[in-house]
Amino acid sequence: MRILVGAIVCLFSSSLLFAQQPLKKLKTPAPLATGAVTNNVYRNPELGISYKILLGWVDRTSQSQGEPDKSVGGQVLLAIFERPPEVTGDTINSAVLIAAESTSSYPGLKTAADYFEPLTEAATSQGFKVVNEPYSVTLGSRSLVRGDFSKDVGKLTMHQSSLVILSKGYAVSFTFIGSSEDEVEQLVERLSFASPAKH
Repeated sequence: MRILVGAIVCLFSSSLLFAQQPLKKLKTPAPLATGAVTNNVYRNPELGISYKILLGWVDRTSQSQGEPDKSVGGQVLLAIFERPPEVTGDTINSAVLIAAESTSSYPGLKTAADYFEPLTEAATSQGFKVVNEPYSVTLGSRSLVRGDFSKDVGKLTMHQSSLVILSKGYAVSFTFIGSSEDEVEQLVERLSFASPAKH
């Protein structure tokens, strides 16, 4: 059975939902540095993010980035998969996606928790159920908001957790997809924060 990482679609859906609305001229912040992978670690000093990539995972960041959407101010910073998304498999294709959207794309967005309204709408439209409503978590010295979702895919269950921070005029989301809650937790534990670089 072919298991597509349908959850990745939902990760971009909030941008698509917004893009379908009539746009006023938005003031978007300066584009974020995309960061880089060195020795299997993704680092983005501007945001103070690092992520330890599991050996053998496939980096599809450049294919996911495409043309930047200047009207929405969205960027894919990291998109990695346990196996290539186009490869047939009989298990959930675990994945990690880090993305950023300009907060100006969402009038009224003042906190990371506010971002979960469009994110949850996008997830549920893709067949996901809310497992845990947004709640506060701390990773290192950073406070984030987290929401958890699940979706039945045949006889399997896809688990998705998204964590969000607001930084430098962006809502930065970290989405983890796995075949179990334990696997998702292990993926989350590979994310760490330092102090963001100052300009």
